[in-house]
Parts: sequence; C-alpha cells; structure tokens
Amino acid sequence: MANTDTDTATDLQTGGKSSNKAGTETGGADTGERRVKPDIAAGVSVIQAQVRRLGSSPGVYRMLDHKGDVLYVGKARNLKKRVTSYTSPAKLVPRIFRMVSETVSMEIVTTHTEVEALLLESNLIKRLRPRYNVLLRDDKSFPYILITSDHAAPRIVKHRGARKRDGDYFGPFASAGAVNRTITALQRAFLLRNCSDPIYNARTRPCLQYQIKRCAAPCVDYVSAADYDEMVGQARAFLGGRSRDVQQEFADRMQSASEEMEFETAAMYRDRIRALTAIQAHQDIHVDGIEEADVIALHAEGGTTCIQVFFFRAGTNYGNRAYFPSHDKTEEDGEVLAAFLGQFYDDKPPPRLVLVNLEPVEQALIAEALSIKAGRRVELARPMRGSKRKLIEHATANARDAWGRRMAESASQRRLLEGVAETFGLEGTPNRIEVYDNSHIQGTNAIGAMIVAGAEGLTKNAYRKFNIKNVTQKPEAPETAPGLSEGPQSGYDAGPVSPEVTPVQAGDDYAMMKQVLTRRFARALKEDPDRESETWPDLVLIDGGQGQLTIAMEVMDELGIDDVPVVSIAKGPDRDAGRERFFMPDHKPFTMERRDPVLYFLQRLRDEAHRFAIETHRARRSKGLTRSVIDEIPGIGAKRKRALLHHFGSAREITRAGLADLETVDGISSTVARKIYDHFHDDP
Repeated sequence: MANTDTDTATDLQTGGKSSNKAGTETGGADTGERRVKPDIAAGVSVIQAQVRRLGSSPGVYRMLDHKGDVLYVGKARNLKKRVTSYTSPAKLVPRIFRMVSETVSMEIVTTHTEVEALLLESNLIKRLRPRYNVLLRDDKSFPYILITSDHAAPRIVKHRGARKRDGDYFGPFASAGAVNRTITALQRAFLLRNCSDPIYNARTRPCLQYQIKRCAAPCVDYVSAADYDEMVGQARAFLGGRSRDVQQEFADRMQSASEEMEFETAAMYRDRIRALTAIQAHQDIHVDGIEEADVIALHAEGGTTCIQVFFFRAGTNYGNRAYFPSHDKTEEDGEVLAAFLGQFYDDKPPPRLVLVNLEPVEQALIAEALSIKAGRRVELARPMRGSKRKLIEHATANARDAWGRRMAESASQRRLLEGVAETFGLEGTPNRIEVYDNSHIQGTNAIGAMIVAGAEGLTKNAYRKFNIKNVTQKPEAPETAPGLSEGPQSGYDAGPVSPEVTPVQAGDDYAMMKQVLTRRFARALKEDPDRESETWPDLVLIDGGQGQLTIAMEVMDELGIDDVPVVSIAKGPDRDAGRERFFMPDHKPFTMERRDPVLYFLQRLRDEAHRFAIETHRARRSKGLTRSVIDEIPGIGAKRKRALLHHFGSAREITRAGLADLETVDGISSTVARKIYDHFHDDP
C-alpha cells in the first residue's frame, strides 16, 4: 500500500494538481496565477529542499510547474538517491535540464516495493500525461468477445469498456471487424444466441438467426437447456485454447453420424467444422505452441518510434495494431519500450507470454509488475532463435513498414501546411489550425463546432462543441438590412465583446459565431495567457464570408488578440466546389486554382467542420425530442419520471393529475407531489 508524503489519496484520483493547502508538503511557494520564468537555480533549490526530507524507500515523485500542472512522473527504488540526481545541472541532458528549470514544487508518494512504484508510475503517466514523459498516444479500447453467465441461456456478444457484466471475456482483438467475423463464425459453429435479454424473453417464435442456422433458438425451446449448455461449453473451450480438442470432437461426431447413415447430422457437424476453420483462416501468421501471447516490436528512426503489437489468444492470431508513442528524441529505445509496456497494460490484463524485439530497461522488474497485475506468472522475453524469433522478425518488419507509412503521410501533410502558410502569408508553417462552423434549424438547438488539424492530420480529441446559450426570439427584419459585405446582419449587436454570454437572436449566425469565438478565446486567455501550451491556434478558419470575418476580427480586437491569423472561406457561386472565395483582413477576396492541392486540403477541413457541426446538432436535436415537460421540474430524476409515467401513462395525464393522485405514486412523497402539482398549476 502506498503512503503519500506530500499529498492524499484523493489527490491521486483528481489529477495531481498542486494546491499547496495547509498540511501539503511541497518544495516551492504558492505561485498562484502569476508568470514564472524557467530558472534552473530555482528549480534545483526546490528539489534540494525535497531531498532533505526524503528517505531511502521506493516511491513515485511528481514535478510540477507554476500552474500546478505535472511536468514529469518518475519512480525510484531509492527516492533520496534518485531525486538527488536532479540537483547537478551540469550532468543533466537538455530535456531534463528544461524540466528542472520549470519545476516549482514536487510531490512524493512512498511505496512498499519498487514494483508497486512502477505500477503507480504507469497509472499516473497515463492519467496525467506529463509532457516530459514518454506518452502512449491513440490508446483506444480494444474489443473483446463476451459469453455471458448471468442468464439461463448465455449470449455471445462484442464488448468494449469495463468488465462489469458476469461472464467470460476473450481477447483482445485488434479491430471490431475481427470480432464481428469471429462472432459470426462462432454462431455458425456453436449456434449461440446474440440477441439482447429483453428480446430473448419476448420471443414467441424463432427469429431470422435460427432460419440462417446461426442460433439454436433456446428462446422457444427448440433446444434443451442441457444441449445448449453443452454448446456454450464448447464455445468457451474453443476460445479458451482448446480449439483442436473441439474440432476433433466435431470430426468424431461427423464420422459417427455418417457411419450410422444420419447424413443431415453429419452435414451439420461438417458445416460447424468449416466455421471453426474459417476463424483460423483469417490469421496472417501462426506459430505452433503460441497459445496466449503478445508480440511487441519497436522500430525507431529519426527521433520517432513505431511499436507494433500482435495479439495471440487460444492459438489464434487476433490481429495487430501500431502505436506511435510521443517522446523526446534523446530517449533510448529500451526506455521507450519500458514506458510503453507499463502504460499499455495499465488497463488490460497481460497474457502469459510477452515477446519483444529488444530488452526494455528494468526488464525483470517489468515482468514482476505484470505478474502481480495478472495474478499469475507473466514471462517477458526476447527470443533469439527458432519460431518465436521469426514471429518477432515479422512484427519488426510490420513496425518498420507502419513507421514508413506514417512518415510519408506526415511529409505530405507538412507540404500541405507549408502551402497554407504560403497562400495566407503566415510567418511559419501552422502546427494547429482551428476551423469553426455553426449548425441549427431556424435557430433551434444551435451548435457551434470547432475542429483541429495539424502536422499529423485531424486531431479529433481536440474537437470541441459549443451549445449556443441565451437564445432569444428573432424580431421581424427591418425593410433594409446590410449585405454580407457591409457587416453584420440586422438585429446584431456590434457593441463591445465581453466574456459574458450575451443574448443571441434565434437564427443569427453572426451572433452565434461571435459567442463561440468569444467563449473559446476568452477561456484560452484565462487558462494560458502566456501561450505556453500548444492549444493556441496558428490559423483560424471560419466557414463563411466577409460578414463572418468581420465578426471574428471584432472578437479578436476586443480580447486584445492580434497575433492569430483569421481567414474565412465562402462557398463559390451555386455552392460550386473549387470556386471558393477566401477573405482576409486588409486583403481583397481571392480564389485559388481549382486543381491546387492546398485548396483541396482547405475544402476537406471546411467539410469536416461542417460534418462535425451537423452531427453534433442532430445529436442534440434527437436528445431534445425525448424530453418532456416532466424534465423541467427541479428534483425529478429518471427514477421518479419513470414511476410517474408508469402510473399515469403519459406526460399529459401527469399535468392534469390532482395532488392526492400524485401522492399515491411509488417514490413520490407529499413534498415532491406538491412540487409537481405547483409546477403545473398557478394556484398552490
């Protein structure tokens, strides 16, 4: 069990921000929101102050900047010795030198063992994402196959996320497609149901799955409970590694049925054998003796790294996935691989065997940590010969090829970004482009959308949506209204921009854009006034014409932002793609050559912003369709709403119900009944 010297267990669950409250041991003073410039002497002083209070126990340390953001998370067998190493600036590599210069406080967590420290370090790195650590990016969840055990007739289904439902989980699979193909083949082989429990319970006759021979129809008792349980057991055995035993059993039964002239039964087993064979036919590589293993290969070149992971379960290749961890160019390959292993297995069970193409630092310690996490022995090995070596070579070749593809894509993306910089006269190649668009229907469910693109393409985890707030009804338009080229449309308040949310008239696209940009950049100024993070754009693209550009520049002027280029892109006549007009401050509108790759790139960005805005708007509108007048009553949650609807049958009847009738509903007290009644009646 870990002991915290500088923070509490609660802090570990809330992101590790340094609050410097009473009772919190820190190595630096409370800096609040003021600007703190990097200072190597000050950083060393902070660390030295911590060293005087440290013991020789193992643990985890965190270095924080003046905002309380975590710069680095590290673990140590001997905390005092490890942290002391940061107090000699002359011996530090440039990356660590910069980190120490930015450090204004430290937090320490002591643990009983170094393995415990390693597990905690991996968890904190993955959750806090400190910029000086090796970071595992694109860590999407993997799909699994679940055979449930909380129902009399178990179900086979694809599963992602937390394992909350009782049952047996098999995987991981590299892709949803691999899972879907496997489930289809397993249904043909074992005739297991995949319908939901409510549908199963409501069946009175077999469904299409039975007709196409993918289910034994236990819902209508076409198969006995004992026979269905046998099928479930066979499926679990096949996925659990006994695939050959199951196939041999089917082959024996097919032969026996054939000898007894039961050709239909023999044909059934023949088809089931073919289905099992189809599962194994999708393997790209297969090695005898590998039942449960992950094959992990690293390829690094030019300061960037690709790590390829192949999954083998039940003797079957479940596919592979490539990762591109973020790290400093000075990091050694063994350090990158060690950090990857810790973060990769932080939220998933490790297999019995992990094969790697090079030795990670502290290999024995990592193997011990994985064994503790799995609750059984996990072998971490670098094979040097034989069939396992061929597996590693195959994975390494895939890592090298994936790295090459990523570099080619990055080079192409970089050329496009350079073209954008040349087209709009930017000072440098943009690393972050933000594109904005709005979506609504006659002013209802209005949404503002922001997408982000950079050197690696679309950055979808940086996308943002803005629910337009404080929408009012739009008054009738006056007889004359300015055109787009003359500025904002009638009814728009072109007064000073304020971070406060001002009223937006329904359907006023200009006011909506003003609110979106004001909220975005007012918050950016508040959270990062010194532009230290990479969340500030190098270019802002607005979907629209001169009017939208005018609004955007007013927002920037009022907020005092004069170094963010803004461009609006308007569709051509008759919305003709290729004839878009571009508007920039102090420039005449211009068009680009129809075949210009940069134009295609900008069109894709605009279309992506439009797609994201429309999808977000539709999602909000769909959610609004399910709301009722009951949702407007304070204190009425889903449970009480359900009880009211079940009792009265509709929202309209609830609005007409008397006080005495409301009090008879389960879960509705007299106080709540009075609140509901008063909400729908003028008189108490």
